[in-house]
Amino acid sequence: MNPILLSVLLGLTAAAANVFGGAIIVQKHWDRSYLKYFVALGAGFMLATAIIEIFPASLELRGKSAAFLVLVGYLIIHFFEHTVTPHFHFGEETHQDEFVQGHKGYSVLIGLVIHTFFDGIAIASGFIVSNWLGWIIFLAVFLHKIPEGFTVASVMLAIGQSRRVAWGASMLLGAATLAGVLTMALLRHQVSFGLPLSAGVTIYVAASDLMPEVNREPGVKMALLVFLGVGVFFVLDYFVHMH
Repeated sequence: MNPILLSVLLGLTAAAANVFGGAIIVQKHWDRSYLKYFVALGAGFMLATAIIEIFPASLELRGKSAAFLVLVGYLIIHFFEHTVTPHFHFGEETHQDEFVQGHKGYSVLIGLVIHTFFDGIAIASGFIVSNWLGWIIFLAVFLHKIPEGFTVASVMLAIGQSRRVAWGASMLLGAATLAGVLTMALLRHQVSFGLPLSAGVTIYVAASDLMPEVNREPGVKMALLVFLGVGVFFVLDYFVHMH
């Protein structure tokens, strides 16, 4: 299959995961206890993917200047998530007393839209370079998509919006993911910029969004799931390169 078409189809799949995450909070009777396990697995898998695969591939494309773009990608998401927006817990329900002012909730939405746009950039950039890189980036992105949709829908409810608006916010994240894929597909010759920026974004999400949530949980189960996420990456890497 054409790599661009494949990246679009997988972008749609990732977008659907955002919407599903929103549905979990909108449909009150759905179990949400497993979300934290996606967060822990995603943290380990994303960190391994960014450092072992995306960063070296970026260096091959741009040389030493790739490191600067990785830093830029990291700082872009930091700026939007923690300078423009108030603090929030990734993958956890937000309560009304945490977001009294409505504009703060919308600033969280803006930050997450920027973040998910770069998720799409990452997926398409990976497939432009190689099928293996595209698939491994897609898996890394997919693992945190459901908690992402849950988070934004929870924030919308916390500022007093309806369940329809909350679900719409998760759909907006999905649309931003697909927009990132399509943008990179149109600008495929700029993949040497897109891939290192994606590396920085992926490192940020893993280390600054997901890992702190893991560290807040008592006991060792969540920490072990981070190592499991890293282990899954290396198992996939071994079997793909063995053939």
